[in-house]
Amino acid sequence: MKKGVLLVNLGSPDSPQPKDVKKYLDEFLMDERVIDLPYLLRAFLVKGIILNTRPKKSAAAYQKIWWEDGSPLIVLSKKLQQRVQPKVSVPVALGMRYGNPSIEAGLTELHHQGVTDVLLIPLYPQFAMATTETILVLAEEIRQKKFPQMNITSVPAFYNKKEYVDALAHSVNAELKAFEPEYLLFSYHGVPERHIRKSDITKSHCKIDGQCCVTDSPAHEFCYRHQCYETTRQVAELLQLKEGTYSTSFQSRLGRDPWLQPYTDATIDGLAQKGIKKLAVVTPAFVSDCLETLEEIGMEAAHSFKENGGENFKAIACLNDDEQWCDALAGWINQWSK
Repeated sequence: MKKGVLLVNLGSPDSPQPKDVKKYLDEFLMDERVIDLPYLLRAFLVKGIILNTRPKKSAAAYQKIWWEDGSPLIVLSKKLQQRVQPKVSVPVALGMRYGNPSIEAGLTELHHQGVTDVLLIPLYPQFAMATTETILVLAEEIRQKKFPQMNITSVPAFYNKKEYVDALAHSVNAELKAFEPEYLLFSYHGVPERHIRKSDITKSHCKIDGQCCVTDSPAHEFCYRHQCYETTRQVAELLQLKEGTYSTSFQSRLGRDPWLQPYTDATIDGLAQKGIKKLAVVTPAFVSDCLETLEEIGMEAAHSFKENGGENFKAIACLNDDEQWCDALAGWINQWSK
C-alpha cells in the first residue's frame, strides 16, 4: 500500500473575466452545503437571480487582486504544496473544491503514482458545512466512482492543534511588532446561523447564545463558531493580548438570513468611530490569501475604516507558504506516513 497526500483548498475562477467567474460561482453556489436550500429554490436563486447580476461585480473584484501568474489562492496553494513536498517522503498533490485543479485531478495524479492510501487535508482550520464537509463528501463520491480501491483518511479541523496555533501566532506577532496597532480584529468567514445548528451532533447544544461556545460539549467537534472563538482565544493567549484590544467578527455574509455576528464591516466602522486610529485585521479562517482577504479586507475594509475616521490599517497576510506552517503540515504528514 503506497501512501500519498492531497491538499484541498477552496478554489478560484480560471480567470477574472465574467464568463469564468460565472462558471465558478455556479459550481460554488449550487453546492447544497453552501446554499442549503431545496434544489429548485436554490437553482431559482442562483441561476435565476445571482448569476444574472453578480458575476460582473465579482469579476471586477477579482481583477483588482489577480496576479500576473494567476489567482492568488491558486498560486499560493501551489507554493505551499511545493514547500511541503521536500519535507515529506510521500507524494503531495493539490486539488480545489471548486474550479481547477479539481479534487478528481488531484486523486488521479496520486493514482497514477501508485498511491492507494490518501491523507486528505482540507486547508481549513475550522470545520464548516460549506468548507470541510463539502470537500469530504465530494472526495468520497469521486473515490467510490473512480478509485474504489483507494482508501482516504482525512485530517480533522486543526484550529486547536498546537503546531497550527503556534505558526499562526508567530506569523501574527511578526506583523504586530512591525505595525504596532491599537487593536487587532480576528475576522472569520461568516456562515448562516442555521449551519451551526445543522452541524450540532447533539441536536440541542448550539443555541448561539453567548454561553454554548464556552460550555464543553461534543458539539464543539463540528461547531464552526466555537472553533473560531477558540482560535482567537488561543492565539490571544500566546501573544498575551490585553482584554479590550482584540475581538472576533465574521465577514462575507450573503442574503438576508441571520449570519454569525458581529459582522466584520460594522465592527471595523464602529472601531474607527470610537477613535481607533490604527487597526490590524487577521483572517484565520483562511490559510491562503484570496479574494476575501486581499479585496474584501485589504481594500474594501481598509477604505471603510479610513472613511469612518481611522488612519492606519493593516491586513495581516495569511499563513500562505510560511516556513513554520509548512513544517507543521509536514509534521502531520510524516507522523501519518510512518
